[in-house]
Amino acid sequence: MGKVLGIDLGTANTFIYVKGRGIVLRTPTVVSIDRATRELVAVGHSARRMLGKTPASMLAFRPLKSGVIADFDVTAKMIRAFFEITDSIALFSRPSVIVCIPYGVTEVEKRAVEDAIFEAGARSVALVEEPLAAAIGVGLKVGGARGSMIVDIGGGTTEVAVMSLGGIVSSRSVRIAGDALDEAIIEYMRKTYDILIGDMTAEHLKMRLGSAHPSADSTATEEAQGRDVRTGHAVSRTVTSADIRTAIKEPLSDIVHAIRATLETTPPELTSDIYDSGIVLSGGGARLRGIDTLIREKIGVRVMIAKNPLDSVCAGIGKIIESEGSLGNLLKYRGK
Repeated sequence: MGKVLGIDLGTANTFIYVKGRGIVLRTPTVVSIDRATRELVAVGHSARRMLGKTPASMLAFRPLKSGVIADFDVTAKMIRAFFEITDSIALFSRPSVIVCIPYGVTEVEKRAVEDAIFEAGARSVALVEEPLAAAIGVGLKVGGARGSMIVDIGGGTTEVAVMSLGGIVSSRSVRIAGDALDEAIIEYMRKTYDILIGDMTAEHLKMRLGSAHPSADSTATEEAQGRDVRTGHAVSRTVTSADIRTAIKEPLSDIVHAIRATLETTPPELTSDIYDSGIVLSGGGARLRGIDTLIREKIGVRVMIAKNPLDSVCAGIGKIIESEGSLGNLLKYRGK
């Protein structure tokens, strides 16, 4: 019998759930390939350590961008490698896979995800919308008549959804999330300090100093090392939490706008439910200090952060897998 897997195939990280075993893999969605042959050199954590450091013969990169597949062949090879790492595939045993997709992606983008997983060796593929999986993962009762709201801030997309009776009533999917915050930090450092830093440095500064609200600012400082944009020399600059908060202000405003726009298109009866129960944040972006305070101040609704925000989507897929079919109506299934 083939195994049943759940995959949260994210822009920044991939999580795999195996029926009966739980989440067995948490790894960066990064690959390193040989430029000439396009064969994999490394995947996951080992590939992430190569970002920005590879020789001319190799390339380390993320094969997904803004929640969708940017390089089909490499993505299929990466998923196959993840299947092998988790011992999920064998000569006469192919897994059934449930994979999440951002809400509102095109049919072409959906088909690309399905085809990549089939190419990796899956027997069948079922799709579930990411906001629903996240809501189930954090424990929201999506099947009832009472409205609930989830905001999942990932690496490439932010998914905002209001749910009731097992479906999405109102939603926004914006391609502004963790990566956009990193890009904003890079641009701020270039304009403010005349220093060019890499993606890894920007992410480090975000994790160490990042805050969305002045009340959450850290008193610590960090030395950002990079290249002077005028001289080309290696330099370092002292960066504060206030610097990072200023840098990411605009993309955070776009996320808040998406939340407000979703509420504005929500039926009044469900809106009153959300004002009573609050908004739940999940995804890696939920770990940004003060983001709950910012959203609460701007929207006027109580905001809670999921207990394990990074695991929320994969945990939701796991609950669907272990539900013995009771949540099967949430899936969009295709066999091959």
